[in-house]
Amino acid sequence: MGANHDIRAPVASSSRASGSRRPARKRRGRLALKPMLSALLRWGMVGAIWAGVAAIVVVAYFALTLPDISSLEEGGRKPSIRLALADGTVFASSGEVHGRPVKLAELPKSLPQAVLATEDRRFFGHFGLDPIGLARALVVNIREGAIRQGGSTLTQQLAKNLFLTSERSLGRKVQELILAVWLEWRFTKEQILTIYLNRVYLGAGTFGIAAASERYFAKDPKDLNLYESALIAGLLKAPARYSPSASPERARVRTEQVLANMVDAGYLTEAEAQQAKRLPVGRGSYAVSGLGGRYFADWILDQVGSTLGYVDRDLVVTTTLDPRLQRIAEAEVEASLARNGERREVGQAALIALGLDGRIAAMVGGRDYRESQFNRATQALRQPGSAFKPFVYLAAMEAGIGPETVIEDAPLTIRGWSPANFDRRFRGPMRVADAVTQSINTVAVRVSEQVGRARVIDVAHRLGIPQALDDAPSLALGTSEVTLLDLTQAYGAFATGGEAMRAWGIVEIKDADGRSLYRRQATPERVMSVVNAGRMTEMLTGVVQAGTGRAARLDRPAAGKTGTTQNARDALFVGYTADMVAGVWFGNDDAQPMKDVTGGSLPAELWGAFMRKASEGLPPKPLRSAPPEASPVAQAPWYAPWRALSAPAVSSPGVGGPPSAQAPPRGKD
Repeated sequence: MGANHDIRAPVASSSRASGSRRPARKRRGRLALKPMLSALLRWGMVGAIWAGVAAIVVVAYFALTLPDISSLEEGGRKPSIRLALADGTVFASSGEVHGRPVKLAELPKSLPQAVLATEDRRFFGHFGLDPIGLARALVVNIREGAIRQGGSTLTQQLAKNLFLTSERSLGRKVQELILAVWLEWRFTKEQILTIYLNRVYLGAGTFGIAAASERYFAKDPKDLNLYESALIAGLLKAPARYSPSASPERARVRTEQVLANMVDAGYLTEAEAQQAKRLPVGRGSYAVSGLGGRYFADWILDQVGSTLGYVDRDLVVTTTLDPRLQRIAEAEVEASLARNGERREVGQAALIALGLDGRIAAMVGGRDYRESQFNRATQALRQPGSAFKPFVYLAAMEAGIGPETVIEDAPLTIRGWSPANFDRRFRGPMRVADAVTQSINTVAVRVSEQVGRARVIDVAHRLGIPQALDDAPSLALGTSEVTLLDLTQAYGAFATGGEAMRAWGIVEIKDADGRSLYRRQATPERVMSVVNAGRMTEMLTGVVQAGTGRAARLDRPAAGKTGTTQNARDALFVGYTADMVAGVWFGNDDAQPMKDVTGGSLPAELWGAFMRKASEGLPPKPLRSAPPEASPVAQAPWYAPWRALSAPAVSSPGVGGPPSAQAPPRGKD
């Protein structure tokens, strides 16, 4: 116990005044302490040696597992595909857009200064690692209680960007440090900075200063002014967050911070920084970033692959998208869902608009692309309901039935299946034209069975429905699933006067050198006679003017058809003017029923709202109707033969006058 007290300084000092035996005890304590210190020193040296060996082993291991760094120029990249409007403005891109390599001497000095002032002020003084920066970051992070700063040098960033993944692990960090030292040994500081500026990711799919300069400012890098240089340097921290296309305000704040960094680093005076804020800023292709069109962009990228096959080079794709119509479409879809979504229990909508040559002018595949990239205009297979009936009636026209032909609206049963009308009423004998206007189910089924389902299926396929259709009595009521895009393009054949409409979105594909790899060429294809196309248009005009589609009426001639599936799981309206064909769908992704939504309500209303704004500035033009010399077809009543198909259990109530004089139900299918 006495030896323990001797180790402590205060106890050893007081022992000098004690009795005669104290000095001897002190010497014994010192003798006992020497072996202990010697052992600690010896084991400390052994531990240090083993720690050094372990460090060498760890470094050697991670050095051996480094990726191939034999050449910075080797290694492939995903080719870029840039999607452009007709005027050449890029609105979306895929893959990696790399600009031409630029030399440090070509750049305005403000650009590397902005980068160094913001990312690595001691770049020219460290050996790839910055102990001062690491220490500063450690202090800040401890004080904040979270990771607020990183101590990575510009060389470390380059090492990570060129050779490593974004994985956060000790092993990757060790590899990063090794590579940073290797880069500093292998290249000069100027070379490292040049490689960094040519390889760094700067948002919007762009890599390197040249690509970013073109993307954001439509300029060559040598022409960047001070403010533009600071803006690009500000992107390095978080390209998506500070991109001027994503958030102009955040980009402005970040750019001003970079200018302040340059003042603090001694590259600028305060007056020069303030003057830079007033400089003009170039407008690159990001100017249309608010356009949207993300669903359309995804669809086009799929079309590029199917058109060219394997893509092994950078491409520029000129598309058909109309930015004005796309903005209108997205705004109207969102407005309709905002007004009606909750109270009508509807979560999604889609809209597709085509020019009369089939070009896709606008596409909305859902309410919010950020929440769901599933395209309900091109990918969702849904029942069209009564929107399928025009194909039934075209087949009837081709079989000799005309708009004035009289068919009986009465109960019928086919192999145990009994179709009913939306309002559960039967109207007795009525003209085909009135049956179309009022969307009478029994008449459509009767006509389909009379002319033959095979003929109806052939008509649908001929007009542009590629999906397999069920050969069942319910075919006439649209129980086979189709996409909104296919259904809309099929209606286009009525609008064109009988020529097939095939939806398309690619005008031309060029490679990076400007060589044309594909340019659309179309050959007209007649899929119905002018007479039958005109008769169908006249009947579908009645749907909009006096039938179930009255909510879609415009200040110009319009034709179309409503569609509602069982229990209101899907509701559609597809129609056209002399300038455009458009289709609208409402529903829920889980196929849950909506509340009081039919094709004649929200879809017809949205279609009308979109078409009214889309048609602003265009003079009203007549639709293509049947030639006046066309002779009437099948005017005699055709309802007698149906009695053999029918097994009516009830009489036909509700016939209160001539069928053509009865008021059609409002807001129904």
